[in-house]
Amino acid sequence: MFKKISTVLALLIVASMVLAACGGGGGGTIKIGLLSPLTGAVPTFGQSTQEGVEIAVKEWNAKGGILGKQIELVVADSQCSADPAVNAANKLIDQDKVKFIIGEVCSSASIPVSEIVNQKKILQISPTSTNANVTVDGNGVTKPFTFRACFIDPFQGLVMAKFAAGKGYKTAFVMYDQGNDYTVGLAEAFEKSFTELGGQIVGKETYVKEDTDFSAILTKVAETNPEVLYLPDYYNIVNLVGAQAKDKGVTAVMMGGDGWDSADLDVNAAEGGFYSNHYFAGDTRPIVVDWLKKYGADYKDANGDPKVPDALATLAYDAANLLFAAIQAAGTEDTTKAAEALAAISWEGVSGKITFDAQHNPIKSAAVIGVAGGQLVFAESIAP
Repeated sequence: MFKKISTVLALLIVASMVLAACGGGGGGTIKIGLLSPLTGAVPTFGQSTQEGVEIAVKEWNAKGGILGKQIELVVADSQCSADPAVNAANKLIDQDKVKFIIGEVCSSASIPVSEIVNQKKILQISPTSTNANVTVDGNGVTKPFTFRACFIDPFQGLVMAKFAAGKGYKTAFVMYDQGNDYTVGLAEAFEKSFTELGGQIVGKETYVKEDTDFSAILTKVAETNPEVLYLPDYYNIVNLVGAQAKDKGVTAVMMGGDGWDSADLDVNAAEGGFYSNHYFAGDTRPIVVDWLKKYGADYKDANGDPKVPDALATLAYDAANLLFAAIQAAGTEDTTKAAEALAAISWEGVSGKITFDAQHNPIKSAAVIGVAGGQLVFAESIAP
């Protein structure tokens, strides 16, 4: 009797192992890593990113997961900084055994992480890292395992230069964080495009991320009296510079990039300014309207009202969907085949229809958002 039972059990175990190895019948889980800055200088970026990914995970799991396996999201705090991001990525890969990573948010963190994942053949998609060097190496060669869901800095710089020129502005002052790949890339791109369009850069100054007093730079801005003050940094710096600029009577129109986009942007400090972004919540496309409903149903603000997803949440949702669809299309968890499927994908995302160019950058339009009367308003859409 016992012998028969043990024989049956052994056969069942062997059968289950065969099914698991072949993927037959699905079951089990597939681990997806998320690198998100939940602490550090820009925690709202991390929170929005995690929320966007969580909705995508919930939706895919409800319809059966990926390759018949439920998605297990493994989150690591990467702090929007190189060293913490590298440590978090190594933990996800070496300890948690993930083969797919969403993140990081910030370019200065995504670039060093990209070096690790390409060495270890881990598939990475950043929702929001816009520096060109995220997906290409120093020789301009595409990194095979790194993708992004957002447009890149040269395009953002061109967008705002075109917008400024279209407003008739001829002079600009540029200030940026010298140690941040994101702000450096945007500053260089804006300066190049603005001057090519006939504009003049009347001043350029740098600072470091720890700075909180920008009076010396703003004094120079006031003296040169530019029509545009280009500030391509994150919302926490924009809040400080905008308020101090208004205190000093600076009349230049502030402009910047997608780093402005946050629920914690001080709209009074940014009043009258404009920034490039990946989508506008007031877009009437059905996919955007549906996205706002889903997000607001799951997440509430401090008053208990439905939260409006920012660009971070939206791009995280798109990035997760792109990655999951690519793995499903590949029919395997082999990262080389999944990367090939991702490179060939065509996906209708909330931020627009997405296909990838040869350097794994999405081809899509940008929105210019204005701050007027304490509200964010759509200003213009600019195509590649």
